[in-house]
Amino acid sequence: MVNIMNKKIKTYNDLLNEKQQLEMLLHAQKELIVADIKELKHDLQPAVDAISFLGQITTRDNRELLVTGAANSLIDIVFKKIILSKTGWLSRLVVPFFVKNYSSHYIAEHKDEWLRKLFSWVSSKNSNGEVNAKKSS
Repeated sequence: MVNIMNKKIKTYNDLLNEKQQLEMLLHAQKELIVADIKELKHDLQPAVDAISFLGQITTRDNRELLVTGAANSLIDIVFKKIILSKTGWLSRLVVPFFVKNYSSHYIAEHKDEWLRKLFSWVSSKNSNGEVNAKKSS
């Protein structure tokens, strides 16, 4: 360890100068630590993303049961009956499981966006592209 206090303090001004230098050194070391932490986060991001993806394909998000149930039925039809119809039983069992799990997370994350699109398709619009107001009777 380096001895920072290599000069003798004789006056009050020397003490204040030494305090200022030590505070500057402390500030620089704090900035270095923050920069190192940011670099570590950046370096570890691919591993975090991989773990997150594995979590999404191995667990199911049960917040949106109605929409997820519809998606699961569609996945069963498309994957088991069409895409994987000529593969072995294991792939017909495992692949839809992972796809259903991932889709449940995807649906939960993008639900608001999909609902906005659905309502924009369903709502009636006038010739200017504006939504018509409902007339009250």
